[in-house]
Amino acid sequence: MKFHTTARAAVAALMIASCQFALAHAHPTHQAPAAGATVTTAQTDVAIDFDDALEPAFSSIAVTDAKGNAVTSGKAAIEPSNRKHMSVGLNPLTPGLYTVAWVAVAADGHRTQGHYAFTVK
Repeated sequence: MKFHTTARAAVAALMIASCQFALAHAHPTHQAPAAGATVTTAQTDVAIDFDDALEPAFSSIAVTDAKGNAVTSGKAAIEPSNRKHMSVGLNPLTPGLYTVAWVAVAADGHRTQGHYAFTVK
């Protein structure tokens, strides 16, 4: 009987551990510029690092000015050699408040999203 109880406990622990990996979501670990940062008009891109690899076809970064106009110079790209790093180029910025909205779809298909603001002086 003791063997069966130990085996069942081991199987249960393994199942719980595997469920945690199956439910992984990509969350930001670093943002440049950071949330709430003040930068100069020389800022040329927005880059976000995540804690999980991203699916390029479904992940994105959008940057808008205070009037809601897009200020990106193209689509967000995920670095081929580091699928946890996504960035997007910016058109020349003028002083003001900018909002970054990101969508991250992890390689396992789970989607997360968020937004933050930074200021250009």
